[in-house]
Amino acid sequence: MRIDKGWLDAARRVPSPNQDKRPAGEVSAIVLHSISLPPGRFGGAHIEQLFTNSLDPGAHPYFPAIAGLRVSAHLLIRRDGECVQFVPFERRAWHAGRSCWIDRGQARRALNDFTVGIELEGDEISAYRDAQYRALAAAVQALMATYPAIDPARITSHARVAPLRKTDPGPVFDWAYFRYWLGR
Repeated sequence: MRIDKGWLDAARRVPSPNQDKRPAGEVSAIVLHSISLPPGRFGGAHIEQLFTNSLDPGAHPYFPAIAGLRVSAHLLIRRDGECVQFVPFERRAWHAGRSCWIDRGQARRALNDFTVGIELEGDEISAYRDAQYRALAAAVQALMATYPAIDPARITSHARVAPLRKTDPGPVFDWAYFRYWLGR
C-alpha cells in the first residue's frame, strides 16, 4: 500500500464532511478504534452512513441516539480486510473526542489534531480477523513511510487515550499479532 496526496491507494474512498484542517499540520500518531453498527453486528452500510451524516435514525432502535453525531475516522478496516477511507490523512478526522495521551513523557490533549484514526469493524468481545490485522499492518507501514514521526511507540488505542469513556478496540485486539504483521 502507498499514500498519495493523503489517500491510501488501496482504500475505497467515501469522503466524510466531518473533517477540518489540522491546526499545525502534524501527523505523528495513530489511534486504533473499533466500531460495529448496530452494536455487535458486522457488515452493511451503517458505519459509512454514520461517518457521512446519512444514518437513518429509524433503521434500528439504537440509531436515534447516534444519528446526530458528527464523527469520522480516517480509515475503516472491514472484517474481510477491505479498507475504506473517509478523510485524507493530512486533514483532521473527528474520532478521538476528549482524550489525553502521554507522548514521550509529555501529556498531549486534542489528539484529533495530530493523530490518524483507524476503525476496525468489530467490538470488544469478538476476535478480529486475520485479514484485518494484515490490512491494518499494511496501512500502518504506509503511514510510517509517509509520515516519519509515526513509529510503533506512537500507535495507541482509544481505550488508552480516553480510559474513563472508551474501551476499544478491546481486550480481544491482539497487539502482539498486530506487531508481528507490522514487522514483516
